Amino acid sequence: MSTNTVRLHRVICAAPDKLYNAFLDPAAMAKWLPPHGFSGQVHSMDARVGGSYRMSFTHLSSGQQHHFGGEYLELVPGQRICNTDRFDDPNLPGEMRTTVTFTPVSCGTEVNIVQEGIPAAIPVDGCYVGWQQSLQLLALLVEAP
Repeated sequence: MSTNTVRLHRVICAAPDKLYNAFLDPAAMAKWLPPHGFSGQVHSMDARVGGSYRMSFTHLSSGQQHHFGGEYLELVPGQRICNTDRFDDPNLPGEMRTTVTFTPVSCGTEVNIVQEGIPAAIPVDGCYVGWQQSLQLLALLVEAP
């Protein structure tokens, strides 16, 4: 089974702690993580090392849902989050690993994301577009006064 990796980088005008919290707050995640055209719902979240989360995206036009979840492997407040992700859909097998690092810079925070183990059935360019849309929504959320 082949898999893919995406790497993203963005500077967001907000403090690292504010960004870190937006990744672990269920209401915030439901607002910024779903890419354009989707709504999101966090079904459960236990944000601690060894804890897990469950979430779904719903496509607004078709009503199609994607359920997924994972386990938190590493949580360093304001600095780093590492978690697994697994889709419920048997056509999207395997476990992904997402690592997010937050580095303070002069105008906010440099955010680096590495997502590994993306199922081959998911186009890499689609992953990049989805993440870029999500990060745009994240910036709108955390950069607000």
